[in-house]
Amino acid sequence: MKLKTSITLEEGVVAAVERAARDGESRSQVIERLLRQSLAEQERAAIDRRDRAILDARADELNEEAVDVLGYQVDP
Repeated sequence: MKLKTSITLEEGVVAAVERAARDGESRSQVIERLLRQSLAEQERAAIDRRDRAILDARADELNEEAVDVLGYQVDP
């Protein structure tokens, strides 16, 4: 379901929206597409930060495990 809303944008932002428009795409469609992309990027960045924190918290343990595994490898 779509909701109608009104926003005020600077002229430069509107011009950038119009430049970003694909053929036949309305301003509303452009803004929605760009907003969805931005929100997805922010969500991905938050997930990446969470994953990085988990790895950082367990780095010593993971490195020790990697060294142990490498000890079982045989040189050809």
